[in-house]
Amino acid sequence: MSSEQYLAANLRRAVAEDPRTAELGVRITVRGDHVMLSGDVACADRRTALEEVLHEAAPELTIFNDVRVTPAGEPDGEEDLR
Repeated sequence: MSSEQYLAANLRRAVAEDPRTAELGVRITVRGDHVMLSGDVACADRRTALEEVLHEAAPELTIFNDVRVTPAGEPDGEEDLR
């Protein structure tokens, strides 16, 4: 396992275990001194918290946050099935 893969695994663990995020569905990729976050979360606060957790775990890395906010609320109106 390369040092980048090891670091990515540690960052995934930090994101999964931190109570602010507890996130398993976000992809974390490390390339040199850059971290790329991608995936979907339910709210903007969670997106921000992900970046905060990573910055605390590895302050020397530059974080690129490409996580999309995809609300998971109830649908508006009724669905018309034919």
